Amino acid sequence: MSRLASEVKVVTDSASDIPVTIARDLGITVVPDNVHFGQRTYRDGVDLTREEFFIELAKSPVLPTTSQPAVGVFEEVYRQLGREARQIVSIHLPAKLSAVLNSAHLAAQSLPDLEIVLIDSTQVSMGMGWLVIIAARAARQGKNLAEILALVKDTIPRLRLIAMLDTLEYVQKGGRIGKGAALVGTLLSMKPIVQLLDSELLPVENVRTRRRALQRLAEIVTEMAPLEEAAVVHANAPALAHELAEMLAPVHPFDRILIGQVGAILGTHTGPGAVGVACVMRG
Repeated sequence: MSRLASEVKVVTDSASDIPVTIARDLGITVVPDNVHFGQRTYRDGVDLTREEFFIELAKSPVLPTTSQPAVGVFEEVYRQLGREARQIVSIHLPAKLSAVLNSAHLAAQSLPDLEIVLIDSTQVSMGMGWLVIIAARAARQGKNLAEILALVKDTIPRLRLIAMLDTLEYVQKGGRIGKGAALVGTLLSMKPIVQLLDSELLPVENVRTRRRALQRLAEIVTEMAPLEEAAVVHANAPALAHELAEMLAPVHPFDRILIGQVGAILGTHTGPGAVGVACVMRG
C-alpha cells in the first residue's frame, strides 16, 4: 500500500474549540461555523476571534445566531485534503443539536473517490475536541482508518462535559427558560450546573453563588476520576478557569489540564462567565 493511501486526515468544525496551536501541530483541519449578528455574518475563529466575539456579544442588542458551514465549504476542504490522502475522518457537532453533520454528509456524497467517514461526536466544545485530538494523534502515529475508528468508538461513551452558567440572561434570550425563571435565578444568585451527555443538555443542580458552583464542579469531576484527559473551558472568564484547574490538580496533573476559551457557537448560548470541564474518563 502506498504512503498516500495509508494516511488519514482529520476534520472538525470550530465548535470543537480546539486551541489553534494544537490543531496546527496535529494537522487537524477546522471548518469554521458561522455566527450572525443581525445582518453581519462572521466565520467563527476566522473573521471573528474568540475575544472579539465576546466584545460583540456584550454590545449586541439581540442574541446572535449560529449556522453550519455551507456544503460547498466542506466540499472544498475534502477536495483539498484528498490531494494528500484518500481517507478522511470528519467529527462534528451532534445531529440532534446542529445541521453541521448534514452539510458534511452532502459534501461527502459529492466526492465518491474519497473515503470520508462522518462521526457524530455526541458532544460540544472540548467534549468534541478531545475526540478529534485523539483521532488526530492516532493518525499521526500511523494507525489505519479501522484502528482510528475503533479508538473513537471506544472514547465516545467516556466523554463528559459539565459546566456552570454565570448568568441566565442568554439561555433566557435563546428561549430555553422563561423570563420569570431567569429573574428568580438572578435574584437568588443561582448558578446552574448543566451536563451534556449523549447529545442532550441535562440539568445537574442549581447552586447559590459562583464560589460554591466552582466547588461543586470540582467535586463532580473528582467523582469521575481517574481521567485520561481534562480541559477547563471558559466563556471570557480566564481567572475562573485557572482557579477551577487548580481545584482539579489533585485528581489530574495541572500541567496536563488544557485551559481554553470557547468560541462563538457555545458562547452564544452560555453568555460570558461560564466555565466548565471537558474530560475523558479512563476506561
